[in-house]
Amino acid sequence: MNQATASETLMLTIYGIPNCTSVQKTRAWLTARGVDYTFHDFKKQGVDANMLKCWLQTVPLDKLLNKKGTTWRGLSADAQALAVESAGAIELMVAQPSLIKRPVVVSHSSIFVGHDENQLSHLLAQP
Repeated sequence: MNQATASETLMLTIYGIPNCTSVQKTRAWLTARGVDYTFHDFKKQGVDANMLKCWLQTVPLDKLLNKKGTTWRGLSADAQALAVESAGAIELMVAQPSLIKRPVVVSHSSIFVGHDENQLSHLLAQP
């Protein structure tokens, strides 16, 4: 592939857990449109603090941290209190990636959280 073609190719990574319904919907939506992407499995590949810090520059903490799931509900009150500040929330998400809302969709130009076909369509329409 020449350099011009490589720069025009959408580099897309989907972060999540394979059995998550929202992740499955996003992956199926992309596959149905013939979109190549990389899948990063939080359970097998983990997530590091630097990546989360980077994401939090764009995505608000309350959008990235999943407080509705069973993992959150299973945390002690002391552990949940750590999530008030981003440093504590990052520590929790690194230790338990199931605390991250899914999927996290990352391209060279944007990042968003959750299955959103409008945002996916917009992302694919970008040059």
